[in-house]
Amino acid sequence: MRRGSSGNTMIRRSYPHQSFVVRCAIASRILLLVLILLWRNLVSSYDTSSPLNPECLSSNSESHQEGNVLLPRLGSAVEDSVVWDGVYFVRIAQCGYEYEQSYAFLPLLPVLMSILSRTIFAPLVPLIGFRAVLSLAGYAVNNVAFVFAAVYLYRLSVLILDNTQVALTASVLFCFNPASIFYSSIYTESLYSLSSLGGLYHLISGATNISVLWFALSACARSNGVLNAGYFCIQTMHRVYDVVFLQKRTCSAVQVIVVGVLRCFCTFAPFIAFQAYGYLNLCLGLPLDEMRPWCKAKIPLLYNYIQGRYWGVGFLTYFQFKQLPNFLLASPILSLSLCSIIHYMRSQPRMFFSLGFLSPDGQTRARHASDSSTISSYKTQDKVGASHRKKHMTEEDNDHIASVESNEALDKGRRISAFVVPCTLHLAFMAATAFFVMHVQVATRFLSSSPPLYWFASSKMLAGKKWGKLVQGYCIAYILLGSLLFSNFYPFT
Repeated sequence: MRRGSSGNTMIRRSYPHQSFVVRCAIASRILLLVLILLWRNLVSSYDTSSPLNPECLSSNSESHQEGNVLLPRLGSAVEDSVVWDGVYFVRIAQCGYEYEQSYAFLPLLPVLMSILSRTIFAPLVPLIGFRAVLSLAGYAVNNVAFVFAAVYLYRLSVLILDNTQVALTASVLFCFNPASIFYSSIYTESLYSLSSLGGLYHLISGATNISVLWFALSACARSNGVLNAGYFCIQTMHRVYDVVFLQKRTCSAVQVIVVGVLRCFCTFAPFIAFQAYGYLNLCLGLPLDEMRPWCKAKIPLLYNYIQGRYWGVGFLTYFQFKQLPNFLLASPILSLSLCSIIHYMRSQPRMFFSLGFLSPDGQTRARHASDSSTISSYKTQDKVGASHRKKHMTEEDNDHIASVESNEALDKGRRISAFVVPCTLHLAFMAATAFFVMHVQVATRFLSSSPPLYWFASSKMLAGKKWGKLVQGYCIAYILLGSLLFSNFYPFT
């Protein structure tokens, strides 16, 4: 162990299967690419309008309407592969935010696409055209991000579960998850998963300041990235408890709270800044009678207005009989989420309902506080003093210290397992939002980055063959169905 920049103890573990996880992640992306190429050659696309590319509205934007490219057919094939939300991301990367509805798509992915297309991929522009290069940049960003996300999930799982076999199985499941097609397309799933899982891993490892940066990036990728601030809220509550009740330093609690609030604000800041950017572009300087309704609100939140106005998102708005097929499409992931939540609630109810303040046996975290401080005092002495004490220590002293160290290790193991609680609460909130508020079919990809899903499924797979076949069948079916429908512009989640 070593100390992080924020003073936290950084946990170092070995990750024996990390290279295997990397190979699985790469293999899964190759498999998706093969399936996409296969289905696009066998099935006619439902919508062929995606290659349409009108001039950018702003004269400051680079529309790059190339008259002559060396490989026009290859460029057209790449552009044809961009479907659904990918069309918006490519347009934003090329022309910026031109229309009100385009502000539903946060800027991290378009910015990365734009940077890559003007730097590393710039030599390809004369060959296939600028828009095709933007598309390639989007594919590259997401597939590379997915591989790193799989690695972070594996590392996170090893830390929390302390079981390399379950961690490995969970990571392999993530590599072949039911929403795999979106992780290889121009969508934000890969970047969001990377930033969220990376933030969680560094938070639990003790590198809290690094986790702040990762969580801030998650709010640049997707609006639900702001929910990651909840991890800092729970962390702050635990630290306040430690300072007030264990260390008896009540005055320091104010500093802990201020630091926690600042970390939450940093997580929210990118999303708030983007809303302010939309207000400046669409509202500022317009006469009151020409302003859009959301501009006149007390809190002018552009994102919520767009979701309701253009996509019909709202509480219970999707509860219609005609949407029954979409509820059926989302039922496997929602059922898996519900089973995961119930499993962790029932396995350690005291820890779950106390937000990790109580261990599974009902004891508080103060249980070994005094003895732990005794051990710490020994560790902070110099080597000469330590060797001197060692000569004069009795056998009873040695037994006492060994017992305390054992209890300390047990307590540390419980604290690590307590991190399952905020992850499960995060999943519960996301699942409820997907079911009651969003277009429910989106739940498959919306929940696909939640670690408890894979922890629960992998533990059940290793425990019995029935669960293994169900989970494997679900993943295979949705990978095949998703690559067939989504890549050909047919509706899928």
